[in-house]
Amino acid sequence: MKKLALSALNELFAAINAAETLYIPADDAAGQASFTRWQAGMQLSKKLNTVRSAKDLFFPQVENLMGFRVSEKQIELIETRDETAPFVLFGVRACDARSFEILDKVFLADPVDTYYQARREHGTVVTMACSRPEETCFCGAFGIDAADPAGDVTCWIAGDALYWCANTEKGEALTAKLPMLEDSGEEAVAAQQEATREILKKLPLASLDLSKVGAGKTKELFNRPEWKQLSEACLGCGTCTFVCPTCQCYDIQEFTGGKTIRRFRCWDSCMYSDFTKMSAGQPRPTQLERFRQRFMHKLVYFPDNNDGCFGCVGCGRCLAKCPVHTNIVKVVKTLGGAEA
Repeated sequence: MKKLALSALNELFAAINAAETLYIPADDAAGQASFTRWQAGMQLSKKLNTVRSAKDLFFPQVENLMGFRVSEKQIELIETRDETAPFVLFGVRACDARSFEILDKVFLADPVDTYYQARREHGTVVTMACSRPEETCFCGAFGIDAADPAGDVTCWIAGDALYWCANTEKGEALTAKLPMLEDSGEEAVAAQQEATREILKKLPLASLDLSKVGAGKTKELFNRPEWKQLSEACLGCGTCTFVCPTCQCYDIQEFTGGKTIRRFRCWDSCMYSDFTKMSAGQPRPTQLERFRQRFMHKLVYFPDNNDGCFGCVGCGRCLAKCPVHTNIVKVVKTLGGAEA
């Protein structure tokens, strides 16, 4: 265990950034937190979570894949991908850290997505334990310990100090580049963890029951009449999918500029009316079907195909951002027969 005075945090950030590109949660002019490339004097956000998750650094919202140049009857392939440089992602919460494991199951399965793979291999994840969980948090329902998040390095803030524990070879390599970190005992961290866990026990969603959803429940849940009631208020705006740390749907499009063509990948949403639309038509033409698809994927289909692992990490972003308050917790409670 290492530690550093919080007053020396900028010194720590400068040292990390001198070795590898550093991203931290920082507030913008509107007061919204997002993972931002660090610059001298930039302050670490005090907000519990960023608006969009840390998945942006591994699975960007828009990503160039390749380009083409057309000359008469010849087509030349233009390689647009640069070799990813090493970077450090600092301040990742436990829920977002778990989301990387879920994304890995998709993008690192055969056939491997080499764009995602390169970023994962070059990125070092420094997680930050929660000390003030909010009422929208329910990561504990998925077995996530917000007081002890997984990562290459785990950090805690206790009192006026930052505590630092390297967990992997990547974490050890980064720690070796930071001489300002001093050896420390673990007493302050243990006390902070206990305090955080006491708060987690008292949160409104601490006892969220997932027993009525999960692997093997497709036949039981697919035709439930509650889907009509649940989906009626949904606007199909896709906000929930864009703030979600585990959503991985994307579209591939091409932009042409005369004799050059750029192929890029961008996030898509299963809540959009033209998602999966083909020449033969739309396989899910109603909002009810699209709504059901999203939540069945998170709560049933993904667990079916991934040894019971849910496609949700309980970060609470969809609870906070849905304009009509229709979210995964409401779905779980309604399907489980509880009052939503």
